[in-house]
Amino acid sequence: MICVLPLTDATRGILNKDLFARMPEGAALINIGRGEHLVDHDLTQALNDGHLSSAVLDVLSEEPPADDHPFWQDERILLTPHVAAMTQPDSAFPVLLDNLRRYQLGEPMVGRVDLQRGY
Repeated sequence: MICVLPLTDATRGILNKDLFARMPEGAALINIGRGEHLVDHDLTQALNDGHLSSAVLDVLSEEPPADDHPFWQDERILLTPHVAAMTQPDSAFPVLLDNLRRYQLGEPMVGRVDLQRGY
């Protein structure tokens, strides 16, 4: 399963024991959404129980994780350095310049987060 959800009150902690129990035995988890989606202990338990086989985590609740975080030592977990989505300068720079112009003119900027929706 791949999680790419935005972080909202409804998605915080969504990657938990209840969800893992509904996944097929031996399934794997990839989280490239937000670190607070995952309940760390529940993932460790699902791996230890053999229900999940592995996880790839690009985001964690605490970044970087502490040196003694158990995920560092678990061979079933691959940690990546929050690089699931790389910014492409060729496409990002024109948006940045346009938004700077819009800001200076008092116009609405593109790509704004809707605080009511949470993303």
